[in-house]
Amino acid sequence: MAGPSRVFVSHLSGVAVFDPNGDRVGRVRDVVTQLRPGGDPPGVLGLVVEVVSRRRVFLPMTRVTGVESGQVITTGVLNMRRFEQRTTETLVLGELLDRRVTLVGTGEEVTVLDVGLAQVPARRDWQIDKVFVRRGRGRSGALRRRGETLTVEWSAVSGFALEETDQGAANLLATFEQLRAPDLANVLHHLSSKRRAEVAAALHDDRLADVLEELPEDDQVEILGKLKDERAADVLEAMDPDDAADLLSELPEDEKERLLTLMRPQDAAPVRRLLAYQEDTAGGMMTSEPIILRPDATVADALARVREADLPAPLAAQVYVVRPPDETPTGMYLGVVHFQRLLRDPPFTLVGSIVDRDLRPLPPDTGLSALTSYLATYNIVAAPVVDEGGHLLGAVTVDDVLDHLLPSDWRESPASTLPDLAGGGAGTAAGRIREGSDD
Repeated sequence: MAGPSRVFVSHLSGVAVFDPNGDRVGRVRDVVTQLRPGGDPPGVLGLVVEVVSRRRVFLPMTRVTGVESGQVITTGVLNMRRFEQRTTETLVLGELLDRRVTLVGTGEEVTVLDVGLAQVPARRDWQIDKVFVRRGRGRSGALRRRGETLTVEWSAVSGFALEETDQGAANLLATFEQLRAPDLANVLHHLSSKRRAEVAAALHDDRLADVLEELPEDDQVEILGKLKDERAADVLEAMDPDDAADLLSELPEDEKERLLTLMRPQDAAPVRRLLAYQEDTAGGMMTSEPIILRPDATVADALARVREADLPAPLAAQVYVVRPPDETPTGMYLGVVHFQRLLRDPPFTLVGSIVDRDLRPLPPDTGLSALTSYLATYNIVAAPVVDEGGHLLGAVTVDDVLDHLLPSDWRESPASTLPDLAGGGAGTAAGRIREGSDD
């Protein structure tokens, strides 16, 4: 095989997978191994590859022809059947990293940071032969060179076959720290329930809030249910009010009220308002935190708000102008100023002088069908929602609408239902049966 004879798993995470023609077919998300009794190095069965639709498929190592700098080369044949982990298989990133094991020679407890894969000489087989660990507390409880790292042979450690009750997640998170929230959510979605809870527990509140917003409802409820009530309330406070309301609406009434009571009143209030609307209406889908400005604000003020890094793109497309107080649901709605108009006017221009008053706002009981037609008719990505008294309640965005238009299992949709954005023949082998051979 071309390329280096050994590679560490952390260096494989997220690496692009290419066919022989140079077309990208996906990215590596994990490595599948099979632990062996007696301390023998485990064989590497293959890679879990995420293709363009976020479907995860199995790529046997026998179909890997090269592991080179920043890329994996395959024979071009991908089985598009969804990867399902077998009982005899172990995911390296998902299940081995952060595991507490024991050095055979000293009995010292160490933490697994990484593992090295090596190709068996003169064969196409791969195996795990090295373990990169950090020293911790020995069995006697004494602190022994805590923090020191070392690389040892697989046979020099024991404990991989034991069921872990507190595996931790620091190094798994470090492996995926550069992922965007939707991609990290996809990683969590494919982990075991136990491992998913460990990773969620290790994430900071803001990061976990971002990830929860991208997960299916079942995963959201499961993760939130395994957090202590106080932390669950903190995470809900960090979520966008509309996403927090959607999640809380899936909980039993007593649990929902308990968490709302634990939230800060200023964070719980907009969530309670959103929960009062039907889920498939403009009021139920809107966010209560769009960009709101008074008419005496300037274009420079508006652009400064639009440039906020954490602002979703649909909400940055336009600002909403209201008479004081400049907040929902009490500000009197005057109109919108679109982002393109902000770019055409001098920075000192008052937004009240360029406001678009012709765009009709939506009442909160507007249904999904009418809302979809509205966005399509006016070619916009966000729309104001206003009550009978003319007060701005919030804004509903195209991504909120898509969440309700797509089927509930859209994350599990076959690759054939999406365009092949990665190029090449990622979908050409659909229907092939996953086997650990070239057949």
